[in-house]
Amino acid sequence: MDSTLPNPLRRTVTTVTDVLFPVAKSAHDPQKHQILKAGNEYVSNLPLQIALYFNAFFSPFWLISTIVIMEIKYPYLSSLYNIMLIAIYIVYTIIEVIRLYIGFLGNLTERVPELAGSWLLTLLIQFPLILLLVFNDEALLLPLERAVHIIEALFVLFEVICGYFAVRTMVNYQVTKFHLRQFTDLEQMPTEEYWHDKYESYT
Repeated sequence: MDSTLPNPLRRTVTTVTDVLFPVAKSAHDPQKHQILKAGNEYVSNLPLQIALYFNAFFSPFWLISTIVIMEIKYPYLSSLYNIMLIAIYIVYTIIEVIRLYIGFLGNLTERVPELAGSWLLTLLIQFPLILLLVFNDEALLLPLERAVHIIEALFVLFEVICGYFAVRTMVNYQVTKFHLRQFTDLEQMPTEEYWHDKYESYT
């Protein structure tokens, strides 16, 4: 399997990534090129990977707790809140599975579209939803429910912060590696072929 995301979605995420994470000038630094030529550098973010790993173990406990508590307080909530909370839990659970999977894979395999997609899902969907669940007192929050929501919110907040720096570092590294590959190809090109190509470009 070559890619996790479909090609149109990968292109969209890549475009958004280019806007949100502009390439730093240091990516074109010749000294950095020399460092990369000496060997490969791993740019996977360890704190982010640890957070995603433990978040994946905590999420089932969070889901079971919310389902049990929802069953207990269902008769005491209005119809509007029942529908709203059920919709939030369904959307949150589906997005949680997707974002943890592509974030875990993107960080380990150093794939920018997957990691950026996970970060965008975390920032734009999961973070607002979990904040709504934590601070919405009209939903009759029980102590256990508030506790698991706060823990989940801390995971999400930490992943938003670490994910931003992870994507930014990975983008700069990939750009540097791309420029280095072009420089290496020029070095390996025979002199006659190089000057022939240069002459052809002027004619």
